[in-house]
Amino acid sequence: MNDKKISKEAPENILKCWKLSGTAEQIYSTAWQVNDKYVLKRYEDLETLKKNAEMLTVLHEMGIPVAEIIPVPSGDPYACCDERYYMLSKKLPGNSETDIKHEGIAEKMGEILGRLHLAFRKCEERLELWDNSLLDEMNGWVAESLSREKWLDEETLRSAVGNLQDGYDMLPRQLIHRDVHFGNFLFDHGEFSGYIDFDLSQKNIRIFDICYFLTGLLSSQIGSGLDTEEWLRIVKDAAAGYERWIPLLPEEKKAIPYVMENIELLFAAYFNLPEQADFRNNALKMFYFVRGQEAQIHKMLEE
Repeated sequence: MNDKKISKEAPENILKCWKLSGTAEQIYSTAWQVNDKYVLKRYEDLETLKKNAEMLTVLHEMGIPVAEIIPVPSGDPYACCDERYYMLSKKLPGNSETDIKHEGIAEKMGEILGRLHLAFRKCEERLELWDNSLLDEMNGWVAESLSREKWLDEETLRSAVGNLQDGYDMLPRQLIHRDVHFGNFLFDHGEFSGYIDFDLSQKNIRIFDICYFLTGLLSSQIGSGLDTEEWLRIVKDAAAGYERWIPLLPEEKKAIPYVMENIELLFAAYFNLPEQADFRNNALKMFYFVRGQEAQIHKMLEE
């Protein structure tokens, strides 16, 4: 039998490619936990898998806490089944159940992200990844979506993009994670234990990651967890933690609320199906919330 192919897609059968047996418990729509030791992940696109595998390999070699890939006996990092691809890795300790309101967690998250960005800098020369631009996306497919679907008045979009464009060329660019939330950052008994899921990693402005994380907290806590003052404190603490590893330029501190706003407008454009209306409305609500806090955010970052 070719150890990169198997006739059935059931996870227990896929594991035969690695000569493993046991129970596969589904933890996400495309991932299974195997024997509490491994994680099996399914990919539809081989190039995405290869990119993720390459990044995990480089980061692991650098001593960064990421999942270690288990190759099939032939040495390949994946197995193939019915035009789908599977990668097996060792399970990292810990989980993603972390409360941002606990003392020190926001600052710790900033530090964790700063350390990751430092590692990304060192491995950029070994990795070829998509070179993207938030500004280009806003002036491109996001503006086209608005023109087509009228989910926001065009003057508001022009204003938001104009704020982003002012000084955009001064914002440092590098490899970023692009999907920073607690689901992708693991903690074990309160201590950080590992980074996961680099599927969306790309080159972009580096403050995209911290802005994405902070606006994501608002979205997940809407109506229940964080009030405005708590969130602003978290913004300050996360930035302070990040700056323990990478100082933020004045241009970056000025741009942070504008990047947040444009990320939310990007999401509003992305959620374009009728059944996604609630997600679009939530993104727009977050956009207006951040817009109303621009002065406070700038004040917090300058203290």
